[in-house]
Amino acid sequence: MRTRTSRHWLSGVMIGLTYLAAILATLPLLLILAHLIGKGASSLSLSFFTNMPKPVGETGGGMANAIVGTLILIGIASLIGLPIGIGGGIYLSEKRRTPLAHTVRFLSDVLNGLPSIVMGIFAWEFLVRPAGHFSALAGGAAVGAMMIPLVTRTTEEMLRVVPTSLREAALALGYPKWRTSLSVVLRTALAGIATGALVAVARIAGETAPLLFTAFGNQFWSTSVHEPIAALPLQIFTYAISPYDEWHAQAWAGALVLITIVLVISLAARVVTRSRFGAAVD
Repeated sequence: MRTRTSRHWLSGVMIGLTYLAAILATLPLLLILAHLIGKGASSLSLSFFTNMPKPVGETGGGMANAIVGTLILIGIASLIGLPIGIGGGIYLSEKRRTPLAHTVRFLSDVLNGLPSIVMGIFAWEFLVRPAGHFSALAGGAAVGAMMIPLVTRTTEEMLRVVPTSLREAALALGYPKWRTSLSVVLRTALAGIATGALVAVARIAGETAPLLFTAFGNQFWSTSVHEPIAALPLQIFTYAISPYDEWHAQAWAGALVLITIVLVISLAARVVTRSRFGAAVD
């Protein structure tokens, strides 16, 4: 009886600790959201999304160019990072024991921990300096390269958890190996791969250091990928270090918009994934 009571007591304690861990895991995000809403919501208005930044001394203005620039940079980075990362993850899953796979896996882990400013300097040396000017394309390539190792490792792990029986069944039906990998294994792991891609997008959406060396920023309206372009992280950085209270308020509003963009992308992709494959893929 005493043993049973102690086991019930220990079970209750462990369950309580898991609830506490779950709360602590989400608490930082909730605190950040609450702080950003408190600081930045008062500066949000329609003009913030439609107007250009105002010169020092003029009230009002917005970050329309920075919002559009951020979306352009995310698009360029996704076009570069996602295909390469997913392709690399498929290779690591299919050829996991080859020397090349071990090398790619090790280098991906190293790149995941690479400081973003190092990636920015590397992109400046090989993309900006030869071209002779900053550009959105260089900025997108820099942050896109940061996506590759994370997407690669996530894709590999998601493909490895797909039951072997599915692969064997497809091969038994006469599917070639490449079609089995793409049509069966990849499709089954698509929800997990999409989650990994969103994590990668969330990581690069707020990167500032690589953009300082590549996209550089732009106070004017520009959507050309061959010219310097504005971005929310750069605009927030510029406004936050300024001595003007009006710019500080704009920086808080920009930070709130930036985190909202990440949340909206994540929620939209999750809704699309669930509507196509059903709740069972979760």
